[in-house]
Amino acid sequence: MTDPSDPEKKIHVDSDWKEQVRQEKENLASEEAPQAPPAESSESTNPSPEGAPVEFPPADFSFLISMLATQAFAAMGQIPDPSTGQATKHPEVAKHMIDLLAVLQEKTKGNLSTDEDAVLENMLHQLRMVYVETTR
Repeated sequence: MTDPSDPEKKIHVDSDWKEQVRQEKENLASEEAPQAPPAESSESTNPSPEGAPVEFPPADFSFLISMLATQAFAAMGQIPDPSTGQATKHPEVAKHMIDLLAVLQEKTKGNLSTDEDAVLENMLHQLRMVYVETTR
């Protein structure tokens, strides 16, 4: 037990600490306020280049499959490049996208809903058939 009369153990109480903390918080808030962007009303919107909000589809497994499949179809020349309007073939990229989907299928086996499993199985089948056709 420590002796309260010990001069080395004397506690100094700063009565202004609460006021100092409040002032520091106000200063920080006023410094950050002009830099903070206005809050968006929805998490699923981003401004487009024209400033209008863009709606994104829900982030789910089927959308992930669709995104990878779209890249594979584009790499097989089935979808034109939006910037050039020209369809180009990159079979190595298409094969990589198909292989990624196959890895997803293997790693998620038993963890997908019936619908998700069917979407993945059908997409892989379609992609493989188009790949064989375009690489002949």
